[in-house]
Amino acid sequence: MRTDLCETLGIEHPIVGFSPSEHVVAAISRAGGLGVLGCVRFNDAGELDTVLTWLDEATGGRPYGVDVVMPGHEPTEGAVTDLTRMIPAGHRDFVEQTLLRLGVPPLEAASSRPGVLGWLHSVARSHVEVALRHPVRLIANALGPPPADVIAQAHDHGLLVAALAGRADHARSHVASGVDIVVAQGYEAGGHTGEIAGMVLVPEIVDAVDVPVLAAGGIGSGRQIAAALALGARGVWMGSVWLGTSEYRSSPGLREALLRATSGDTVRSRIYSGKPARLLRNRWTEAWAADGAPAALPMPLQNLLVSEAHDRLMASDDPTVVPMPVGQIVGRMNEVRPVAAVVADLVAEADETLTRIHKLL
Repeated sequence: MRTDLCETLGIEHPIVGFSPSEHVVAAISRAGGLGVLGCVRFNDAGELDTVLTWLDEATGGRPYGVDVVMPGHEPTEGAVTDLTRMIPAGHRDFVEQTLLRLGVPPLEAASSRPGVLGWLHSVARSHVEVALRHPVRLIANALGPPPADVIAQAHDHGLLVAALAGRADHARSHVASGVDIVVAQGYEAGGHTGEIAGMVLVPEIVDAVDVPVLAAGGIGSGRQIAAALALGARGVWMGSVWLGTSEYRSSPGLREALLRATSGDTVRSRIYSGKPARLLRNRWTEAWAADGAPAALPMPLQNLLVSEAHDRLMASDDPTVVPMPVGQIVGRMNEVRPVAAVVADLVAEADETLTRIHKLL
């Protein structure tokens, strides 16, 4: 199973795997795909530099990429202390009262981070600066095309730039901005997502642009990869499926929540970051959907509001409240396996499916 994307990226299989875990990313690249590290969790550029240095070795010289979160137009930002003052007291009270009602204890030690600063444009720029000092093959942006100067920097260093799109007109705009690869992310995806399902979206975007398109959203089997190729995609972008691998270091509570969830146990909400994102449905998400709950704040204020709450929810290790972005493919994640085994099964099933279809013609 090879497409021209494999030659472009220097990989064996047209599988691009996103993960916040460097261990998962390294394993995907070693298995013949392109691992892409989510950088939003890094508040400190030095920490990201250390992780990318580790990846340089752990990938065995195989290519990998990074994923940042930055809007195409640089927003006006104040200091973190200024941003936190913009959060209404009523929202803070709601979060605290909800945690108490859910039985979530306070942290044993106070959190040292004032929200996930990686959501800030300025911090995302530092992520790009660090990445350019490493043999990264691809920079992807979750919020469409990065600013023009960032795209130019990437191209000057020989890197490709990818951007996620949830509509065909967005994809055309991305390409006009200089993006090399468009990730057509359907409604089924975890994390930030649009409103159009992949079966409709992928061929729309393939027909709209003249650059390689990756299909994303709810993909977790070789049959789905074959379907994506049939729709005109040159490969797939997969994220949620890696949460069920042994390389993903998960707490027992989160692992239990993911393994027992069905494809109907997700919800699309703004409560994670301020923009629509698909999350694991649980008592925390239900509290925000209840009558009387406040509306989510815009990015990055919402993340600053819930950051410490997320730390507390995760530390509780309660599978009924752990906050986790995940796609509808979670219903197929019913056992823990190594990344290499997942990739091998994906490739084998895709090959088998494509052969079977060929025999039908």
